[in-house]
Amino acid sequence: MAFMAVLESDLRALSAEARRRYPAVKDGAEHAILKLRTLSSPSEIAHNDDILRIFLMACEVRTVKLSIIGLSCLQKLISHDAVSPSALTEILSTLKDHAEMVDEGVQLKTLQTISIIFQSRLHPENEDTMSQALGICLRLLENTRSSDSVRNTAAATFRQAVALIFDHVVLAESLPTGKFGFGGQLSRTNSVTGDVNRSINLSESLDHESVSGRPPVMRETLTETGKLGLRLLEDLTSLAAGGSAIWLRVNILQRTFALDILEFILSNYVAVFRTLLPYEQALRRQICSLLMTSLRTNAELEGETGEPSFRRLVLRSVAHIIRLYSSSLITECEVFLSMLLKVTFLDLPLWHRILVLEILRGFCVEARTLRILFQNFDMHPKNTNVVEGMVKALARVVSNVQVQESSEESLAAVAGMFSSKAKGIEWSLDNDASNAAVLVASEAHAITLAVEGLLGVVFTVATLTDAAIDVGELESPRCDNDPPVKWTGKTAVLCISMVDSLWLTILDALSLILSRSQGEAIVLEILKGYQAFTQACGILRAVEPLNSFLASLCKFTINFPVETEKRSSALPSPVSKRSELSVDQRDSIVLTPKNVQALRTLFNIAHRLHNVLGPSWVLVLETLAALDRAIHSPHATTQEVSTPVPKFTRELSTQSSDFNILSSLNSQLFESSALMHISAVKSLLSALCQLSHQCMTSSSLGPTTSQKIGSISFSVERMISILVNNVHRVEPFWDQVISHFLELADNSNPHLKNMALDALDQSISAVLGSDRFQDYKLSKSLEPSQEMEVNLDKLMSLECSIISPLKVLYFSTQSVDVRIGSLKILLHVLERYGEKLHYSWPNILEMLRYVADVSEKDLVTLGFQNLRVIMNDGLSALPTDCLQVCVDVTGAYSAQKTELNISLTAVGLLWTMTDFIAKGLLNGPFEEKEAGVGSTVKQIDRKKMEDQTRISYNVRDQASVDGVDFEKLLFSVFSLLQNLGADERPEVRNSAVRTLFQTLGTHGQKLSKSMWEDCLWNYVFPTLDRASHMVATSSKDEWQGKELGTRGGKAVHMLIHHSRNTAQKQWDETLVLVLGGIARILRLFFPFFTSLSNFWSGWESLLQFVENSILNGSKEVALAAINCLQTTVNSHSSKGNMPMPYLISVIDVYELVLRKPSSYRGNAADKVTQEILHGLGELYVQAQGLFNDVIYTQLIAIIDLAVKQAMLTNDNFEMEFGNVPPVLRTILEILPLLRPTEHISSTWPVLLREFLKYLPRQDSHLQNEDGKIDQARDSQVNYDAPNGATPISPNKIAVSPGSGSTAAIPSYIFAEKLVPVLVDLFLQAPAVEKYIIYPEIIQSLGRCMTTRRDNPDNALWRLAVEAFNRVLVHYVTKLTNGGPDSTISKPVRTRIWKEIADVYEIFLIGYCGRALPSNSISAVVLEADESLEMSILNILGDTILKLPVDTPSDVS
Repeated sequence: MAFMAVLESDLRALSAEARRRYPAVKDGAEHAILKLRTLSSPSEIAHNDDILRIFLMACEVRTVKLSIIGLSCLQKLISHDAVSPSALTEILSTLKDHAEMVDEGVQLKTLQTISIIFQSRLHPENEDTMSQALGICLRLLENTRSSDSVRNTAAATFRQAVALIFDHVVLAESLPTGKFGFGGQLSRTNSVTGDVNRSINLSESLDHESVSGRPPVMRETLTETGKLGLRLLEDLTSLAAGGSAIWLRVNILQRTFALDILEFILSNYVAVFRTLLPYEQALRRQICSLLMTSLRTNAELEGETGEPSFRRLVLRSVAHIIRLYSSSLITECEVFLSMLLKVTFLDLPLWHRILVLEILRGFCVEARTLRILFQNFDMHPKNTNVVEGMVKALARVVSNVQVQESSEESLAAVAGMFSSKAKGIEWSLDNDASNAAVLVASEAHAITLAVEGLLGVVFTVATLTDAAIDVGELESPRCDNDPPVKWTGKTAVLCISMVDSLWLTILDALSLILSRSQGEAIVLEILKGYQAFTQACGILRAVEPLNSFLASLCKFTINFPVETEKRSSALPSPVSKRSELSVDQRDSIVLTPKNVQALRTLFNIAHRLHNVLGPSWVLVLETLAALDRAIHSPHATTQEVSTPVPKFTRELSTQSSDFNILSSLNSQLFESSALMHISAVKSLLSALCQLSHQCMTSSSLGPTTSQKIGSISFSVERMISILVNNVHRVEPFWDQVISHFLELADNSNPHLKNMALDALDQSISAVLGSDRFQDYKLSKSLEPSQEMEVNLDKLMSLECSIISPLKVLYFSTQSVDVRIGSLKILLHVLERYGEKLHYSWPNILEMLRYVADVSEKDLVTLGFQNLRVIMNDGLSALPTDCLQVCVDVTGAYSAQKTELNISLTAVGLLWTMTDFIAKGLLNGPFEEKEAGVGSTVKQIDRKKMEDQTRISYNVRDQASVDGVDFEKLLFSVFSLLQNLGADERPEVRNSAVRTLFQTLGTHGQKLSKSMWEDCLWNYVFPTLDRASHMVATSSKDEWQGKELGTRGGKAVHMLIHHSRNTAQKQWDETLVLVLGGIARILRLFFPFFTSLSNFWSGWESLLQFVENSILNGSKEVALAAINCLQTTVNSHSSKGNMPMPYLISVIDVYELVLRKPSSYRGNAADKVTQEILHGLGELYVQAQGLFNDVIYTQLIAIIDLAVKQAMLTNDNFEMEFGNVPPVLRTILEILPLLRPTEHISSTWPVLLREFLKYLPRQDSHLQNEDGKIDQARDSQVNYDAPNGATPISPNKIAVSPGSGSTAAIPSYIFAEKLVPVLVDLFLQAPAVEKYIIYPEIIQSLGRCMTTRRDNPDNALWRLAVEAFNRVLVHYVTKLTNGGPDSTISKPVRTRIWKEIADVYEIFLIGYCGRALPSNSISAVVLEADESLEMSILNILGDTILKLPVDTPSDVS
């Protein structure tokens, strides 16, 4: 065993040392070695005194070497418990003797041995041994001959012994082993907040500690160990008071040392004094009395009591009593605190006051201590408000800086101390600092302690408030519950009382030091205090402290030179003030680091307390508005940029960074409103409104106009930001925001008006653009549920509340600009979000309907732009019950007189509406809906018609889809177009007429039978009647165009075309459009119309109108009327869809109008007649299959009538112009079209005879044997002459004499054109009909050939010769080839040959002879004439005479 070996080695050393001079010691050591070898453990050594005796014997020699060896071995034995407790007295006696030795080594060994004894099982258990052991230490400590090392070792040994004694007391009395208090003064951290947090972490049982009264159980009896500790405590107290220690047998001891030991005991063994009554009484009666006496400063302090070390120990001891025992020593602690506070008032050395301030600071940064003190004193009505006194004392120290001469230096030193502390560096003066510098540093130290103490109170209040939230006594500012009228929790009541008692004093002191400080560290620390206390006030709902701290903080955010100078200067006159302001406004705004940090602190507070600020928001917002102006000001800079430095570019980026950060914080505050409670958002909005109102209503002595507008702009922008970030719950505060915008829009300032309108636009767009407004149709397509119904009701309410402000804004103001702005907003809404709207359409349409009737062009234009968006893009989103309203609104814009182009475009929108309505008709539940018109167009027979009629009624029953009566809507559009068709503006009515008939034509197949009947009788024919009536009754006075200016004093007007320069002519154009529209629908749907029961009466009225238009209307109307009939007939006759009565009625009308005189003359009449003739020709071509002999004969008679009228009205036309009149040209054009079809081939003679009579006649020279033909040719044809003229014979018509006394050569121009046409027709005729008319053709051609005698220069005889040759060759060829012509009877052939012979005879050798040509005929013409004569002779010789033709003998 190592211990045994070491012990044997020590014995050998002892034997060797005592060998010469102390043989007894040598023999004893050797004997002990032998004895030791028989022992095996320390316990066996303890039971054998031989080993201990040899070491005591060595010590008794009292030589240094032997004593050191002996004491060392004793220490080893004691340490290994190899000594019996009974030997303690003898050992202590030996140690006492050695303590009196002068050798330092022996003294140190002695103290070391005593220390080991107290730590071993030999620990003294009775008064004698205890006092003897402690007495050894104290004698060495107080011995003047002891060295410093011995004294220090003795002091340390005594302190250790005292600690071990009281540890034994704790164990013996079964007290908690943990220490309740702090084992000395807390070391400081880098900040006050760190000190407070550390004190919280080191506090034991903060919530379970008893804060008033004594613990429930105090023990009066003590164990023997407890009594020993009490005796020791009493002696130490006596020594600290300057007396003697009876038990310790010490007459005098340094008071500082004794007080230090007492301070150690008080701070580390709190449980002893709180649990054991004798100890508590000793504390109250002896220790407190000692400290009170030591604290007195009313007498001159002398000796040891006046030294700083003693004063520090006294104060520390007092601090421990106050910190740890104030709950049981109420009166004593109150006295102590009063004495401490008194020190701060007295004119004592600065170091003394600093010591007291350190103690007070310690109380303030310890949350537990401050809480106990405030509860035991300030909240107790019978006790002094010690915490309030401490705060006032600290604040007084801070406020004294204003009166000190070296205040600026002191404040700079304070800033340096805070800066060093923040960096973890101990602040110190230079070694060679002057006394003045030391004084300044001391003053700065005092101020620093005071500021830290105040901040400690602030952070303690904040910490306690957070603790109250954690235990549920206070509600977190994140909660949305309304706070109770009065807090009842213990900690909550404490916090409220502390705030109410201390806030004003703290605010004054902190605001003072903040205003005078520039250092970054101290500014940050104070601003942290501002933030902590303000947040605590907000949580506690302490309104006045909250507002006061916010107002104070806001003063440190932004400095506006204009406002500062304005408040500080007296103004002699308003004029001078305005001039000063205009100059001051150009001053730059400089944001110092303090301003920036204050702003950040303000943002932190606002974020933390956004749910509880309530009315206090106004203070925050005023500052934020000023910040917003500064950010957007071109003159605003940070302090770094305003200071001239070389690297300007880098600092400019710093400035930009600062402003960007502040701007971002400013925006984030309002973006975070999405996390606020609804009540908090309302409070924030109310504050913004209040800020805006203040700027709107402020007097001229307030902020400048630009500042006011800037604040209003800030308020408006932030309101928009709040709405944008709260669109998911916008209902509770929508009205609040919008009502302010509306009020702002009513302001006289145009800038504010525009601002309000833009804000309203952005707000509405933000809400409508959110996810809450999905497509209404999509939601309706889902299966309905109760939850969905509730959501739809909410959506309806929200949508109406969003759109209704536009209507309110429009109707509540007379300002055109505001109304324009309202309509622009509506336009933006409809363009971007129209498909999302559903419930607000009635309000929108009502507003647009009202706009249509105003006189301001800009309003009407904007209103119509809104309507166009609805009609073009939003009809599908329009509720069914709003479609009719939309139609009415469109009609109102069509009828308005403010802007013509709008009316025209609105009419086009009505067409868009009909397209939409037609889709509704098309999408009906029955597919047969389309069959109403379509199949009728294809099938005319009655059975089909009855089926379609039945289907049409079914369609009408189903015309209402999804609750929409599309028929009613369609008729309402038609009604509007019909009314617009009577508008006094030609452009509008013409557009309406076009649209009406175009829509009918486009969507007519979707209309049922009954709908078409309504359309025809209620809209189509009435439109025609009204247009006709207006034509008849309108003025014929010429209009003057729009005045363009003046020239030479006379007005200059725009030229109007002569065809449109009267109202009647304008109505003629409208009537033409009506007729064109009717023609279109008749062309498309005439077969279907014929199935309608009353259509015939309508057709008759149409025919009557056409007749009247041709006879009495203008040329344009007449032509349109003809085209109307003609289009119908042409479109349906060829398809067999034109019933015979309708066809006959058309022919009858044409015949009637040709027989009756018209109201116009000349070219117009000719043009009308030409159109009729073309129409008749086309009619016959298209309806050939419908013609019979009677109708065809009537048609030819009508053509014949037209020829006669043309020849009569154009009597001198041929002579004057030398060409065929237009009407006759038209007849020549249509004549080839009139050849009879096979089923009416018997009418060929009728056709040819009617026109043969218009060839020249020479009755006196030609006598025909066929009496029937002569009679037909010579019969008188009577017809109505225009204007009551007498009938004229055909002879007169055929050859019209020239004017004058002598007869002129007749003109045969019409006959020249007619001959080739007739020959072509004749050659196309069937054989039977051809040979019936053959003789008449030969005769007529012969008469034409005889005109050579009277007029050899004209072309008629030449054309007749050519035609005669063609007819003759055709006849002979047929006979030769044995065709059908060869079957003609011989009498007929004889008659034909006779006529041919007569022609040859008369033309070649008869009276016609060869006429002498005039001198004007050229040689070429003469040669052609001779060639023509030769041709007729060749045909005679080669064809007739040589061929075997059966010519009669007399003819041959």
